[in-house]
Amino acid sequence: MQHGPVVRRRKLGAELRTLRAGAGLTSGQAARLVGWHQSKVSRIETGTSGVKPADVRLLLDAYAVHDAQLRRLLLALAGSEDGDGRHRWWHAYRGVLPPTYRDFISLESQATAMRTLETTVVPGLLQTAEYARAVTRAAVDGLDEERLDALVEVRLARQHVLRADPPLELNAVLDEAVLHREVGGPEVMARQLERLAEAARLPQVRLQVLPFSAGAHIGVTGPFVIFSFSHTTDLDVVVLDHLTSSLHLDRKEDLEAYTEAFDALRFHALSAEDSSDFIAGLRQSV
Repeated sequence: MQHGPVVRRRKLGAELRTLRAGAGLTSGQAARLVGWHQSKVSRIETGTSGVKPADVRLLLDAYAVHDAQLRRLLLALAGSEDGDGRHRWWHAYRGVLPPTYRDFISLESQATAMRTLETTVVPGLLQTAEYARAVTRAAVDGLDEERLDALVEVRLARQHVLRADPPLELNAVLDEAVLHREVGGPEVMARQLERLAEAARLPQVRLQVLPFSAGAHIGVTGPFVIFSFSHTTDLDVVVLDHLTSSLHLDRKEDLEAYTEAFDALRFHALSAEDSSDFIAGLRQSV
């Protein structure tokens, strides 16, 4: 269990080690190709030291890695603007975003798929502006209006990943309690339920409701997110949110456990079609 930056360094190092081996090079040979000492390559591959995007580019060139998408992902893990030099939009909000949130957004922006269990509130990628404002005001004590506005802007800007080309594939399981919790008042909830109904019709979104009738389930321990990336499952990571921090799990056994848990939750949840009908019924009663 690690904080995000440590996990990302380790994942990046492991992937670079795999690419080096695939190129038929020893760490010493790789170091000579780029003009480094062998120990620098070793530190990068074990994740014991950070690595600049420029250094990653040198290694990828030395290993003849030409796949543009893989290069973007690995450069993003190294802290590049966006893997290809584009500005990361959330940099403009550095003054209001804690590092753990910035790291979460970075992972979200690079992932190809996201599986999430939500037990208390609607996922951020599916929130309306009014709902996001009410949730943020309740979650962060003492916010002035300017900072509140900025955090809501960030929440809405994150939703661009669902409209990107290609879009993020979102698979969300919502505990029924999420839909009954009146956030922001009846009118806000009515519009939020409408937003969920619209999102459920998107081809890149699969939304399932876990009804109260399912009883106790593995998700009672709390919400979680599984990010998946193209090319390799070795880069997948589970994110657990706590009140003051986020924790990242990337061990194979942890990923398998949470994947099995999510599959079990999906099995006990209503189908996507029945979930849409369920949400439509709640909309009419609000």
